[in-house]
Amino acid sequence: MFNDKDLLQMNNRGIDLNVIQKQMDHFIAGFPYINLVRPAVSGDGILRFDDEQLSFYQSYFEEHLPHLKVVKFVPASGAASRMFKHLFEFVEKYVADEDGFAFFTKDQGFNSVSYFIHHLEKVAFYHDLSAVVAKSGKSIEQLIVSQEYNTIIDGILSPDGLNYANLPKALLKFHQYSDGSRTAAEEHLVEAAAYTKDHSKIARIHFTISPEHREKFMELFEKVKSTCELRLDVKFDITFSIQKPSTDTIAVDETNEPVRNPDGSMLFRPGGHGALLENLNEIDADLVFIKNIDNIVPDHLKETTFQYKKLIGGYLLFLQRAIAGFLGRLEKQASPADIIEIVEFAQKKLFLDLPGDLGTYPIVDQVRFLFNLLNRPVRVCGMVKNEGEPGGGPFWILGNDKKISLQIVESSQIDLKNPAQKAIVDQSTHFNPVDLICSTKDFKGNPYDLTGFVDENTGFISLKSSGGKILKAQELPGLWNGAMAKWITIFVEVPIITFNPVKTVNDLLRNEHLSPNS
Repeated sequence: MFNDKDLLQMNNRGIDLNVIQKQMDHFIAGFPYINLVRPAVSGDGILRFDDEQLSFYQSYFEEHLPHLKVVKFVPASGAASRMFKHLFEFVEKYVADEDGFAFFTKDQGFNSVSYFIHHLEKVAFYHDLSAVVAKSGKSIEQLIVSQEYNTIIDGILSPDGLNYANLPKALLKFHQYSDGSRTAAEEHLVEAAAYTKDHSKIARIHFTISPEHREKFMELFEKVKSTCELRLDVKFDITFSIQKPSTDTIAVDETNEPVRNPDGSMLFRPGGHGALLENLNEIDADLVFIKNIDNIVPDHLKETTFQYKKLIGGYLLFLQRAIAGFLGRLEKQASPADIIEIVEFAQKKLFLDLPGDLGTYPIVDQVRFLFNLLNRPVRVCGMVKNEGEPGGGPFWILGNDKKISLQIVESSQIDLKNPAQKAIVDQSTHFNPVDLICSTKDFKGNPYDLTGFVDENTGFISLKSSGGKILKAQELPGLWNGAMAKWITIFVEVPIITFNPVKTVNDLLRNEHLSPNS
């Protein structure tokens, strides 16, 4: 199946043949569905803190933060093109003459386009767009009156305009302020200053980016960094990394034969956000916050986000220190009384499934079991009440090891044709907003190799098209799904206001993304 040129191509990408063969096995056999036991809900897998607890853990985090190295990790390589799907469709269908326009207004997709066009003055890039559109000899208002929507859309998407169709979301202007507008990336700087600043006033943030956009990121931060630092009384340590070619996955046709490029080389595709585990694995920090690039709000709404970031941070620190203490005792051969205390903590605080007959094990085996159970990366994940958003959620699942654990599960991992599994999904109450904080070092301060805590059976296969042909693509276990399946996982309820993603450009017109005076 693979020739010498294939092996050389793999070697140049840093991919071992055994990895490719495992991918081929997954294409042939598929990935097994997750076995849901029940949804994680408040009081059963999801913690809900009252105001007193919120204040305590927030203060706990603030007290320890100056002495910690905290990094905010932001996946920022995603293209913005999907934000403008309805605009692209409009341009494809739009006919310049009056009858054509009237015909298109009957299309369901027209309403969202029309709403966006007629509220353009509220979006943060309005003034930039006005300057671009002026080249046509008309203002935006004149183009709206004459129904020349395609000229406006072209000004937003084309390389001769703002070129937003070819930029990552991070570089798009999201919010308008009295002193100017901010991109999504700039808003993440503001957040990082609020909950990563140490005693030296250094705030650390790491963006994963595409290589073709590195220069534009550098230009942006060179332009805004000093002003932002002065305003926030902070020094930013901004770092970048690229998704590694070694994490790309092979593509196959419908007969599971490798798809080849015109030159005969194998076609590889990005492995999804699970590939970023390699990038996360190289972050040197005591704590790492992870948040999606498009989930940010203007300044007047940030305070609640800051409170709950500090809450989950404080709670993780509390757990981290308790776990470290228990591991220290286990390393010195814990007493029977220690073991009873550790078992209760593992079950009640960490929601871990322990063997019912653990107490019958020889003491040395109990110690070994508990040490391995606790000596793992830890994550605390914010969960919001589900209000109809698509995507993953928190569940109790039964693993191949017959142990029950808390996991974030995507809908693609669930057999929704199974009535029992579908019923469990229908009972779920919360949604994963990708709002988590991670402890990636052991109790002695040594970094874990995060690749050792992945469930390899939680990948995903999808159908794509290339050159008019159908191909099968494979995504690695998701960064906050299977890639962290063997971590210690804690779920905490956070308010819905902390989740305000921008999935389409129209979302920028929601109240949560507008300035108070809009």
